[in-house]
Amino acid sequence: MINPYQLGASLYVPAIHEQLPAIARGDRLGFVRSLIYCTEDALHPNDLPQAFAQLQLLLDTLPAQDRRLHFIRLRNPQVMQEILQLRGIEKISGFVLPKISPHNLHEYAPLLSYDFALMPTLETGDTFLESAMLDLRRQLLHPEWFARILCLRIGGNDLLSLLHMRRSRDATIYQGALGVLIARLVGIFKPYGFYLTAPVFEFLEEQALLAQEVQEDLRYGLIGKTAIHPEQIPLIERHYRVSAGDKYLAEQILSSQRAVFNADATMQEVSTHSNWAQAVLKAWAVYGEK
Repeated sequence: MINPYQLGASLYVPAIHEQLPAIARGDRLGFVRSLIYCTEDALHPNDLPQAFAQLQLLLDTLPAQDRRLHFIRLRNPQVMQEILQLRGIEKISGFVLPKISPHNLHEYAPLLSYDFALMPTLETGDTFLESAMLDLRRQLLHPEWFARILCLRIGGNDLLSLLHMRRSRDATIYQGALGVLIARLVGIFKPYGFYLTAPVFEFLEEQALLAQEVQEDLRYGLIGKTAIHPEQIPLIERHYRVSAGDKYLAEQILSSQRAVFNADATMQEVSTHSNWAQAVLKAWAVYGEK
């Protein structure tokens, strides 16, 4: 199974992009850790035949083994069936499932016959309902689903659209209407072993605000973030590097023979800080030290 920390800043690419095979091979944007080829919001329905043709070209040129991660964002279950018939589909890492709720998850059950990693996206009106999210959690905890769920993606723009809003240029997403919702989603899913990724940041020139938001993503316990432009990726992933101090503390916590000890003028408690320490070392293994 893929380590969720490997996702980093996932770049969305429309499935009709003329350079799709070159991007998939790494001839272009070779530094991107994970790519998501979109057949949903980025496409008009009339574009689907071209998207299928481009995805077939992608699969024909994609190496069987690739250090990067490749996902296809499905449009609906019908598109899923078409894509599963493409030659070489086993080369991709998995699928992003759109607009998932407890009412439609079963429509993607055919994917359980494969070993693909799955990333359901929380972006419907049901996402605002705690009861619906508890029901979805119950379904996803079924062993067949749970074994394949890489992470849950939070569809920030779709959720804001449901509120007839869009994000502001002068505030992070946590300083607006979605801050409380994201905190609730973390509380519902993360204690049960699910990872969640952070919403997209749509302003290309607001780099200081993006940096602030990534820091807040991490404070909320989110891993990875959707990127809409390659220039966002280095800035996002720079914040995933681990400080020398955090790495040292994580190693001390996981190797300590004492239940509680003092380090860095702070109480370190093995029973309550071990999960944090493990997360720190997982991030360090992928992104290294600051």
